[in-house]
Amino acid sequence: MDAGRARWWGGAMAGGEILDGFLDLVLGSACVGCGQPGRPLCAACRADLPDTATQSWPTPTPPGLVPPFATGAYDDVLRALVIAHKERGILALGAPLGSLLACSITAAVDAVGADTRTPLLLVPVPSRPSVVRQRGHDATADIARHAARRLDATGRPAYVAPLLRVRPGIADQAGLDAGQRSANLDHALAVRDRELRRHARRGPTHVVLCDDVITTGASLREAQRALEDVGIRVLAAATVAATRRRRRPHPTGAGPDFP
Repeated sequence: MDAGRARWWGGAMAGGEILDGFLDLVLGSACVGCGQPGRPLCAACRADLPDTATQSWPTPTPPGLVPPFATGAYDDVLRALVIAHKERGILALGAPLGSLLACSITAAVDAVGADTRTPLLLVPVPSRPSVVRQRGHDATADIARHAARRLDATGRPAYVAPLLRVRPGIADQAGLDAGQRSANLDHALAVRDRELRRHARRGPTHVVLCDDVITTGASLREAQRALEDVGIRVLAAATVAATRRRRRPHPTGAGPDFP
């Protein structure tokens, strides 16, 4: 399914075999997990998605990185979901991805014993503007908004603030190793002054960094650095998935991947 058709029906998905048959016949869509004709994520694959999240430290861990959480390995259905939403523009997948991110956020704030009455401020790790234009949407911000709505529905106040922007001149991260990613992202992010003023008026919040995948931890660490430089304390980082070869329960080091 192309991005335009996905946007047409993404907000109207409503369950049932009749809908699946219609989507298959008219739009030619299929589940990204199992290939079953119909919705981009069938009921069975959605039911099999993780409902817990754990600390997922990259190896090596960037010094000073806040605890990062993920619901599973960046593989199989999770990988298919992220790629289809981000690269193919299947926006209907924002909701299940947002639920997964909300799961990571909940695990993160619970792990540090955060006061549940204090609102959560979700800060998406930004992509380069040229990448957002090419894709036609800001994938991470979209997932974060869905996560905020999910958290609100469960009684946990949350909202999204695009506090960060990418400075000009940042290279594509694809193909870079951990050291190269870190060097590429050195002071790559800056805080938006207008959003910072809005944040100051909101009162106390628990700040959680959000991204779709943690690979080396470079982008999360750089985002954390940019916020801390203006006095904003970051509680934790939450992602949908973590690359399998880097995922482990505890860090060997202690605290900077743009798509």
